[in-house]
Amino acid sequence: MAAQDKNGLKEKVASLPDASGVYIFKDGRGNILYIGKAKSLKRRVQSYFSRFLSSKTQALVSRIEDIEYLLSPSDAQAQLLEASLIKAKLPPYNISLKDDKSFPLVRITQEDFPLVSICRKKGQRAKDPALYFGPYTNVRLLRQALKTIRRIFGFRSCRILPKQACLYYRLNLCPAPCIGKINKGLYAEIIEAIEMFLESKDEELLARLYAKMKKEAQGKNFEDAARIRDQINALSSLGQGSKQCPSGNELEGLKDLLCLDKLPRRIEAFDISNISGTHATGSLVSFFQGRPDKNNYRRFRIKTVKGSDDYAMLREVVRRRYSRLKAEKLALPDLILIDGGRAHLLAAEEVINSLGLNIPLASIAKDKENIYLPAEARPIRLAADTPALNLVRRIRDEAHRFAIKYHHLLRKKKLIGK
Repeated sequence: MAAQDKNGLKEKVASLPDASGVYIFKDGRGNILYIGKAKSLKRRVQSYFSRFLSSKTQALVSRIEDIEYLLSPSDAQAQLLEASLIKAKLPPYNISLKDDKSFPLVRITQEDFPLVSICRKKGQRAKDPALYFGPYTNVRLLRQALKTIRRIFGFRSCRILPKQACLYYRLNLCPAPCIGKINKGLYAEIIEAIEMFLESKDEELLARLYAKMKKEAQGKNFEDAARIRDQINALSSLGQGSKQCPSGNELEGLKDLLCLDKLPRRIEAFDISNISGTHATGSLVSFFQGRPDKNNYRRFRIKTVKGSDDYAMLREVVRRRYSRLKAEKLALPDLILIDGGRAHLLAAEEVINSLGLNIPLASIAKDKENIYLPAEARPIRLAADTPALNLVRRIRDEAHRFAIKYHHLLRKKKLIGK
């Protein structure tokens, strides 16, 4: 994703989403210079290009040739992701975070039932054989993240195991190893899941939990399967704050339905609005973790097609979108969703193949809401209440709404002579 010049870099900054996540500054050779987190990626990164900068920041900005970002469902999780990336990549301008011992850490003891806590300094390894995660820049956000982890998984927080269960057990925040309510093996699995969460291995963690849930259900251990299902749903809905956001069943269901290699976290959907060949437009909506990411919506005026050829219009819009992402080496979506039948899907697939890209595609027909896949001649027919279909419907409907809104805007401009 190398930028051509500083103007191109500023355009990239302007297109950043107003959402929480991690930004990554790179030099002209692709080397990582700095990793930071932000509640608003757009506002935080724009601040680096203001006039009033320290000499250290000016030196950093002068070397920036490229910017990448990773979205996060919350500011607290962005901090976890930032710390794990800094630990793995060791960027030169993150020296203070790597070396300063005053930043908070997460400490997990190495014993039969490990204690999870926040500390300010690592102990000597021989006297304190514990695992440490971090450092983190904001202790408030770290406490918030640990509260979330505890609500999902539950863990021990007492320094010495008591002889009676405490309030945390009654609140379902601790599995009570003190009174034998959980064995060492199951508690070890909880600790492993917490470690993966702290390392921001979300997809791997969800995949592991989903496989374990299936195994428990097949073994008719329905209580354990339900517990894991609740963990999956809680992880999948973190930070989404909307009743319309997908549950783990929706995302996992869509992944299984389309035989995808990974969860379709980023989905882009296309719709063509064309009334008798006039004011033909295309729309692109982007969903992340099942939520509309409106900063990444795009509108297209059809430039090369005359008449009412929906397929040619779709090919034009798809080509313009992904030839640009390819040229600028921007992140590609996990799934492309087309509003239409099999012919629309094949038109989009033709473009994606011609660009040499490998992006999964699917389409949903308007009438019977059948789902089409490129390699399948027959459509997939789902029950009306299937979670995966509900997610696809929401994305399709939003793409259609956005396309119609733009089409009406162009017609209004023509009527008033703009």
